[in-house]
Amino acid sequence: MKAKHSRSSATPSPPPSAEPAAGPAAHTAPLTLVATTAFGLEAVVARQVERLGFTERTVTNGRVTFGGDERAVCRTNLHLRSAGRVLIELGRFDAEDFGELFDRTLELPWNEWLPADAAFPVRARATRSRLMSTPDIQRLVKKAIVENLKRAHRRDWFEETGPVFAIDVSIMDDSVSVCLDSSGDALHKRGYRTVSGPAPLKETLAAALVELSFWRPGRPFLDPFCGTGTIPIEAALIARNRAPGIARRFAAEDWPRIPAALWSAARDEARAGEQPASDEPLQGTDIDSRSLELARFHARQAGVEADVHFQQRALADVSSRRKYGCVITNPPYGERSGELREVEALYGEMGRVLAALDTWSVYVLTSHDGFERLFGRRADRRRKLYNGRIRCTYYQFHGPRPPA
Repeated sequence: MKAKHSRSSATPSPPPSAEPAAGPAAHTAPLTLVATTAFGLEAVVARQVERLGFTERTVTNGRVTFGGDERAVCRTNLHLRSAGRVLIELGRFDAEDFGELFDRTLELPWNEWLPADAAFPVRARATRSRLMSTPDIQRLVKKAIVENLKRAHRRDWFEETGPVFAIDVSIMDDSVSVCLDSSGDALHKRGYRTVSGPAPLKETLAAALVELSFWRPGRPFLDPFCGTGTIPIEAALIARNRAPGIARRFAAEDWPRIPAALWSAARDEARAGEQPASDEPLQGTDIDSRSLELARFHARQAGVEADVHFQQRALADVSSRRKYGCVITNPPYGERSGELREVEALYGEMGRVLAALDTWSVYVLTSHDGFERLFGRRADRRRKLYNGRIRCTYYQFHGPRPPA
């Protein structure tokens, strides 16, 4: 398959940023890493990446790209709270036809990563590109990888019975990014939520809601619609400085290129940075007893059972003597037929009940466009976010600054 001259060839990875050293000495190489994000969370994930020491980064729609090495793959998978996945970008190039796509993919260093028994499923997506057929893109990329591995391993057939190297191909405006998915399961799967209730909020989004608020460890916290407890639990993990991925495995742990010692060192580093529980327990209330049972179970699984107090309480009974706290909540949206009037009445009640917490800041995620009118206040700030496929607004009502 012959391609015409490409407008650009696969770009080399940038040098790694000056991250803190972690773990034993090992062969490491500069890599281009990509933390994927949900729409609207790019800045949140960029800050999380920076806190890990990766200051040289590029932010685009749904992606935060930065330099690192094999140690960085371990550390970012363990620590990033709001990213979707951590990808290793093997190459970025322009392709206006399938010939270019095949040839440029063939040139990438697959043999440096994939052993002879590797399983390498390909997923693709394309936006505003001449190449729009994702089945054809996936089939062609798979063929190019096979041809590369045939040369490297000198064999004609690959069983794909070994570790999984999921290939992620993203094409936008004819610019192709070809990556390895080092995470495996998406990063919102922390491991503590083994039983889901109705309309669960992803852990990555819940952590972002907390980070986008004024709440800090030691400050009063309340979620009056806590459901199965995701927002308070994520806040408790933040207060503990506990790495969200500490209790799960990642696809790259099975890759020969990244030694087990690096993963062990990254986990040791994460555990060494954990903090004790705060003296100020977080509060989660809900009217549904079954959801609260799951919330307590999830908190126990996450190791923060003592950090969060869950209580069955109607919204009308919500109150606090504490000052300068934060309400962070994801109330019902009224998306189903027949629920809208009930939800609108609930939002009005929220406004009246939470008005009594006159020193508190209030943060509400909902898809209802008329929330401010029903709540009775104009938000100080609004942020467009997506809860799954539901377009939402994160309404932020700022309370007075606490005294020094």
